[in-house]
Amino acid sequence: MSDAPPPAATVLFARGVIAILNAWPVLRLAVEQAWGGAESAAKRRWLAGEIVDAFESASAAHSPDAPYVEEMLLQVLQDEFEVVVDDDSSADVAKQIVQLWAGGDVQQSAVDALEAAEQRARGKRVVAQQGVGNSDDEWDDTDDESGDEDGDDQDEAPQLVDRSTERQREEPEVDDEGFTVVKRGNRSAR
Repeated sequence: MSDAPPPAATVLFARGVIAILNAWPVLRLAVEQAWGGAESAAKRRWLAGEIVDAFESASAAHSPDAPYVEEMLLQVLQDEFEVVVDDDSSADVAKQIVQLWAGGDVQQSAVDALEAAEQRARGKRVVAQQGVGNSDDEWDDTDDESGDEDGDDQDEAPQLVDRSTERQREEPEVDDEGFTVVKRGNRSAR
């Protein structure tokens, strides 16, 4: 085992992967809510290391592609955080990582931009909040009362709230098997 420092491109790539993962709202929420247990942040760092290792161990002509990276992301989220991602964010994250690698020619400017995006994301707290309104299976034409007297409004998926802009996004819901399903929009198919 060599004590030589890793190549500069590897260090830049690792910094970029960490920034991408830290800015990803799904993984940020999973870590903030400790869905992976007390070691959630360590699991995120481990995932970054696994991704970097996959690219470093591959030949330049056979670097991991976006579907491979996406599968790795989805598998780790399911296994380590019990989260099933049901939106396209994992594909977007995988594409960012593959584009960053670009055959091992990682650009400092690209990493700087990713780290700036991560810093902006850190200022935005993603919190779980119970959704408001009718759930998909409760369509009716009457006005919904603002209060739930008996507190049995547990069928609705909680909403993600970006506190910096107060925009609501759909919060992960737990399926019958105990996994957390993350959805975008009104899609419900896995």
